[in-house]
Amino acid sequence: MNIYDIKSMGERIEGNSYVGRGIVLGKTADGKKAAAAYFIMGRSENSRNRIFTERDGAVFTEPFDPSKVEDPSLIIYAALRRYENKLIVTNGDQTDTIYEGLKKGDSFATALTTREFEPDAPNLTPRISGMITFGEGDFTYEMSILKSADAEGTACNRYHFSYPALAGLGHFIHTYVCDGNPIPTFQGEPERVSIPDDIDAFAEDIWNHLDADNKISLYVCYTDLETGAEETYMINKNS
Repeated sequence: MNIYDIKSMGERIEGNSYVGRGIVLGKTADGKKAAAAYFIMGRSENSRNRIFTERDGAVFTEPFDPSKVEDPSLIIYAALRRYENKLIVTNGDQTDTIYEGLKKGDSFATALTTREFEPDAPNLTPRISGMITFGEGDFTYEMSILKSADAEGTACNRYHFSYPALAGLGHFIHTYVCDGNPIPTFQGEPERVSIPDDIDAFAEDIWNHLDADNKISLYVCYTDLETGAEETYMINKNS
């Protein structure tokens, strides 16, 4: 096995019925844009009753049918927010934890020391987070996963990854290895994936290879490193 292998997102997720929620960060092949993607999946009626909405520069998960919401605590949150030269994306309300931490002068990693995995035993779903920091015509990015140290949830393991931006390369982190009961949590380092120049091609590669029954929503943002202009792509199964 070559540890430097790069696969497309389609190759990473095809045939896997449940990778859960996923974050991808990286740089397009032409080296001109930063890419960020976030998707959600769901098995229960409560989880599937969601859509992404975009307002005031942020992306939120919201109920598609408010009358069917059973427990909003872990499914309704700001998934993507911006603060100064940073773009934050996470799978839960730790988006706000990072945002408020940055406002106080904390780092991405420091802000997350106040959080741990989700309290949804027996799955104990990891909290996954990512942040792009833009600089002079370029960027760096970080990723994090907060996981239970054991099957009982007695302690939290914290993993932090920091990357330079390399043309054509992204990293993909997701909550689960595959479906199961309980669902096995993500293992190892974020996976290396290719980032094409075209946002539509990238988004469609993700959406078309996510499990048709369990996929819910996808949001992709490309940021031009020279001009700061953004392209976005959002799709909701419930629409």
